[in-house]
Amino acid sequence: MDNMSGAALQVISSYSLLQSSIRIKDVVINAKSKGYTALALTDINVMYGALSFYDTCRTEGIKPLIGMTLETSTTENETLILIAKNENGYRNLIQISTQKQLLLAQGNSEFKIKENLDLFEDIITIIPSENSFFINKLLNGQSEIAGNYLKKVAEVLQSSLYIGVSVLTKDALYDKLLQYANQLNVDLINAETVRYLEKKDLFVCEVMNAIKYGKSLDNSELRYANEKIGTSWLKPLNEIKQKSVEKNRLKPFENMLDLIELINFDFKPRRVTLPRYNKPQEISTDSYLENLCERGMQEKVHLQKDEKKNKYLERMNNELSVIKKMGFADYFLIVWDVTNYAHRHGILVGPGRGSAAGSLVSYLLGITDVDPIKYNLLFERFLNEERAQMPDIDLDIPDNRRQEIIEYVNRKYGENHVAQIITFGTFGAKQALRDVARVMGVSQVESNNWSRVIPSQLGITLADAKKKSVQLRDLISKSERNHLLFETAIRLEGLPRHYSIHAAGVILSDIDLKEVVPLQMGNDDVLLTQYTKDDVERMGLLKIDFLGLRNLTILNNTLTAIKRNFNRSIDINKISLNDEATLKLFQKADTSGVFQFESPGIRNVLRNLYPTSFEDIAAVNALFRPGPMENIVHFIARKHGKEKIVYPDNSLIPILKNTYGILVYQEQVMQVASIMGGFTLGQADILRRAMSKKKADVIEKLKSKFVNGATKLGYSQENAERVYDYIERFANYGFNRSHAIAYSKIAFQLAFLKVHYAAPFFAAILNSVIGDRVKTRDFIIEAKQHQLQIETPDINRSSYYTLSGKKNLIIGLGNIKTLRRDFIKEIIEERKNAGRYKSFDDFIGRINHKYSKEEPLKALIYSGAFDSFSENRATLLGNLSKKLSNVELSGGSSELLSLLAPKQEKYDELSLEQILAGEQKYLGIFLSAHPVEQFAEIAQMLKTQVITNVQENMNQQILCLIKKIKIIRTKNGQQMSFLTVEDQTGEIELTLFPKVFEKIGNNLKINQVYLITGKSEKRNQKIQIIVSEIVSAESLKTEMKRRLFLRLTEDDSSNIKKQLLKILKVHTGRVPVVLYEEKKALKWVLDEKYWINSSSELEEQLIKLLGRNNVVFQNESK
Repeated sequence: MDNMSGAALQVISSYSLLQSSIRIKDVVINAKSKGYTALALTDINVMYGALSFYDTCRTEGIKPLIGMTLETSTTENETLILIAKNENGYRNLIQISTQKQLLLAQGNSEFKIKENLDLFEDIITIIPSENSFFINKLLNGQSEIAGNYLKKVAEVLQSSLYIGVSVLTKDALYDKLLQYANQLNVDLINAETVRYLEKKDLFVCEVMNAIKYGKSLDNSELRYANEKIGTSWLKPLNEIKQKSVEKNRLKPFENMLDLIELINFDFKPRRVTLPRYNKPQEISTDSYLENLCERGMQEKVHLQKDEKKNKYLERMNNELSVIKKMGFADYFLIVWDVTNYAHRHGILVGPGRGSAAGSLVSYLLGITDVDPIKYNLLFERFLNEERAQMPDIDLDIPDNRRQEIIEYVNRKYGENHVAQIITFGTFGAKQALRDVARVMGVSQVESNNWSRVIPSQLGITLADAKKKSVQLRDLISKSERNHLLFETAIRLEGLPRHYSIHAAGVILSDIDLKEVVPLQMGNDDVLLTQYTKDDVERMGLLKIDFLGLRNLTILNNTLTAIKRNFNRSIDINKISLNDEATLKLFQKADTSGVFQFESPGIRNVLRNLYPTSFEDIAAVNALFRPGPMENIVHFIARKHGKEKIVYPDNSLIPILKNTYGILVYQEQVMQVASIMGGFTLGQADILRRAMSKKKADVIEKLKSKFVNGATKLGYSQENAERVYDYIERFANYGFNRSHAIAYSKIAFQLAFLKVHYAAPFFAAILNSVIGDRVKTRDFIIEAKQHQLQIETPDINRSSYYTLSGKKNLIIGLGNIKTLRRDFIKEIIEERKNAGRYKSFDDFIGRINHKYSKEEPLKALIYSGAFDSFSENRATLLGNLSKKLSNVELSGGSSELLSLLAPKQEKYDELSLEQILAGEQKYLGIFLSAHPVEQFAEIAQMLKTQVITNVQENMNQQILCLIKKIKIIRTKNGQQMSFLTVEDQTGEIELTLFPKVFEKIGNNLKINQVYLITGKSEKRNQKIQIIVSEIVSAESLKTEMKRRLFLRLTEDDSSNIKKQLLKILKVHTGRVPVVLYEEKKALKWVLDEKYWINSSSELEEQLIKLLGRNNVVFQNESK
């Protein structure tokens, strides 16, 4: 015992969600500094962090003990610490955890040891030293119950059971425990409970507990937060030993040391073993795969000339040979089976994802829909026999049908052989602040203030936010409570808050998953691994990604609507990728709603590039990423002949011609290495990987091979070295061409539908963003630009979702704010069962009376849902209250409803302003018109631009509605503002610098229309307007109803005319000036630059110049 060693046998980490503040890496490093040589991770009922813990311990030279705290019953805190002795114990432990989680999913908290006794082989069991059923009963004086419990557990678990004690265990209790231990021949063992690293961390755990149970802490708990000292911290090992000696309790400490020696577990990663595809028995797997490929050849290559067919046949045989050699036939058959199921059941599958599109076998099987020979894609980029690695085929599926695929796989391979993968949501900066604020009783308004002062930067930490935000620092220093709130949030940041399901990954196993990984129940009765993606793959399990892609749902829904509206079936995979109208759409950058081409930045690239082929579109997709972006300007210049196309060597022209001499794709790197360096494509793939991962030693080694190979092929050493340096410089930026082609194909398909079938396309897009009012508004505005008629919701025609005709959209009831989904379902079901609603009275008489409430009915009225009936919106609103009272009085009787019907008052229709305000409130967009359209006369008179026609570096006048105002202070302390404005065509940002803001800024109002004058410029890839003048459209309308009539008499000289024009130019405004020249009997409106403001000062000057009878202001009579 001179050489200090020891273990903490009950470490509960933050993977016991919201029950501990311990991070795995921190606890291992902290334990090492405190003298520990071993640690046991014993999270509550789960093993989420086991492999991460194991790795960290090994790295730090600590012996990892893999364990779990099992709640055999949660009702009275019956808990046991379980620790695996060896590999068999580990396998049993994961099955215990799985069994417990599956019981909890069924609502059963009781785990019966006796019924699962075989799982306790090679597992050490410890009764926790504090807060366990046994200890609590003893402390409460219920010795008989405690004794019976211990006797029952000891009989079952026999020699593997220990009773845990702590240095904090009181002497009286220790004596009782020793007595029980002697009676039942059970050893005491030192087992400190650890939930946080240091004494002062207790408060953080209390906050986490409050978050878990939705509680808040009172003022007394907060007042002494910094003074609280906990007991469940990781105490220094020498302190535990010293106290054990002082209290004459050395034996439990020694038992703990013996236990460490007893445990012998090393994690051994499993070799990947594939599930077997259930093929016909009379044929081998390889032969079955070959037969399927030959069938695919007949379907997809039969029209090719013999010479071309031979090329396909040779490639197919080569790929099959590699697949057979590497033992992956079953893998391909499993993926084929899934895609085949999808095709049979009308589930759209994406054309490919990642490098899998480079496989001809995948294409022939229908797994992908990209011909790798046509697009010069490389199989070796996908599967390389010189780099033994699992193939990785990911499938894109419409996000609304992904679960069907998972359920199919679950049925096909068995529920114990299929699982989804867990992932963890952690406390981000704003989430941590929000949660701590709620626990500390902070109001919602103040909590929002905390969120507001955190800079909007992806992944920003609270520490970085504090450095960057003055407002945050001010808020923290405002009070001790604020300081405590912030410091507590920092302690939570990054800890797991909840678990969720990996967006794509699904595990398939040849053996029962319960024997390999700990599991729990996921969604729809599909198991969920307790290990994350990386840990699962280390366990040798096959992962296939089924990614739910929203854009495929849009594509599929559009095709369905085309079939319904046009009675036309389109095979979207057979459209021409040279379609001129679609290419024009890309050239105009009209790509909102087009997969991967929606951002302002990439649309700007499209405008400048003006793509003339599908290859150009794929290249943009590949280049518009960090790193490759630096080549975009050269790519565009070379395409348009403004920069000379230079090739590293003329032999590389066939490889680089389509990309104007620029290395864009990883496959090009491989081809250069093959053609010039004499590499096999497999070796070239190893070079590509080394360069992309910047493995200097491998790169240098392969350079010699490349140069030697090139010189043997007749290239000079100097040229070979120059080309190698070139590809090394750009290889890190190269993008996977297979992926670029496949995803650009989805983009082209969506663009094709947008340009040729706009109504179904926009309906599908709108239904994909339902609930997002900003995106809904933007897409409706764009749909109008595509000449579609947008119709308000209609009680007799609308579905929950937006419906399309050939040239129109009927907005769905689901877009109406405040309407519950069940109410909408009721409306549609009633209409389906009993026919169309004949009137508003018929409607309220037929719907369930629980929905006869004023707010949802007002929402329907203001949204225009009853416009097809005879009453206008004002009449419906004016009589609504009386009609609802009648519904209540009638008690559901249609006879009484009719008999007691009140007399209906008729009202004049709402003003356009009221109609639009109602639509904006309940639909989030103006449908009947746009507020700007009320000022069409001004627009016509002043020849203003609409927002979509605004071009950069031009003087502009626009009429627009203010949507958002952001006021800031400059470094000099002056106020300025940024406005977001819109008209009927789109949205734009305005900047008001201090001089302009000073004149009118504080009087600007949201949802008011203004005339903007200014100059447009481009900033951050977007056009904005720098405002020089801003005027209320309403005041302008009033002003422009006036006219100034001036008469020049025969006596007025040309000098008088000059003076007149000079005066008018000083008093510029919006009042038109009509000049009548008596001598010539001519009358005309002066140019706009001579229009005036109607001030008394001006009137006096004009009268003085021309005479009182010759100056007349008149209002238009309208």
